[in-house]
Amino acid sequence: MAYMIRSAVFCGEQKCPYFEEFDGNDHTATHVVGFVDGEPASTIRIRYFADFVKFERFAVRAEFRGTDITEKTIQFGFDFCQQKGYTTFYAHAQKRLMRFWRRYGFKPANHPPFHFSDVEYVAMIMEVERPADAVGFGTDDLVLLRPEGAWDMPGVLEHSMARPAKAVPREKVQRVNA
Repeated sequence: MAYMIRSAVFCGEQKCPYFEEFDGNDHTATHVVGFVDGEPASTIRIRYFADFVKFERFAVRAEFRGTDITEKTIQFGFDFCQQKGYTTFYAHAQKRLMRFWRRYGFKPANHPPFHFSDVEYVAMIMEVERPADAVGFGTDDLVLLRPEGAWDMPGVLEHSMARPAKAVPREKVQRVNA
């Protein structure tokens, strides 16, 4: 669904070449999809780095622009990343959309503008406070086993705890000698 939205917006509307839009980073990212009446309407790709998170490929299908799906998708992305403990948000904004990103708290980074796929971009950054309940080292191990983004709901592995643990017979343990 995320690829369909991006294809319509970036490849279709903005004439971005396919192999520039689908750049090899999609399998190492989180893709958020926003829905309007069950229809995939918006998407944002989120990639994680050691001390910041990067918002990329934000797109809203033309027929859903001007609706609240824009705000909801971006806010979900912020909330999701803050829950993971990120406090620095980074983005490459199309120069013509800088005002849009400023509405969400982004400011131009001290980087020179650059271009790719025939569009000029500006690096933007936003700093936020770390939420007290952010997931991090020291978070309960069972919480860390829960599905991504559902850290506040018991997961399938917690439900499996209703069964007793089975000991592995000693003769079944494989030893590796170095």
